[in-house]
Amino acid sequence: MSAEPVTTKTPLRAHLSYPGLLLGAICLSMTIALLIGFQLTRKGIDDAALQDKLASLAQVLTATLYNNNPVQEVQTINDAQLSEQPIDVYLAKRDGALTGMAFQVKKPGYGGPITLIIGLDAAGTVLGARVISHKETPGLADRIDITKDDWITAFDGRSLSNTSTQAWRVKKDGGEFDQFTGATITPRAVVGAIYQGLLFHQRHFLGDTTPLPPAENANE
Repeated sequence: MSAEPVTTKTPLRAHLSYPGLLLGAICLSMTIALLIGFQLTRKGIDDAALQDKLASLAQVLTATLYNNNPVQEVQTINDAQLSEQPIDVYLAKRDGALTGMAFQVKKPGYGGPITLIIGLDAAGTVLGARVISHKETPGLADRIDITKDDWITAFDGRSLSNTSTQAWRVKKDGGEFDQFTGATITPRAVVGAIYQGLLFHQRHFLGDTTPLPPAENANE
């Protein structure tokens, strides 16, 4: 009687495919964990972003001006003269009628781009403007920050109809807005950004012919 051949199973770890399978299982587990974590934290992140947006709008839109939620009524506009990216315009309405709006504008400063949010009424008068991010020199450019100076409130009530094109410059360039000692580029950028925002409003909400923007000196 012949003996039956003895068969032995090759351990799984001895297979050439084992490291790949193990790595795949680890990656899959990590992916699932990340997806679960994202789903659990997404609402909190979205809520925080919404609160930040509402806080920014509250600084430049008068609360009594509207009874809608501007965050839920957004008009996206492409305007190559103001930005390479589409611009989200938050519409303020009272009983369905447009009473104002807010949107972001960006202008190169001394240290990098300066980003502002501007609030306008329906006629194009500045309700408020706030710098929300910048990389300007600390100390020299502090005056653009509303928490450190009220310089930016000088734009409140200004419009294209009550302020001439020439006036939309710093005083050093023959305009009406104060410059900062040792940091002229920064206020020039802010003045230019708000002026460009008014032109944007004029093009898309008033349909008027736009005047040429003021020339800006690139040097201090």
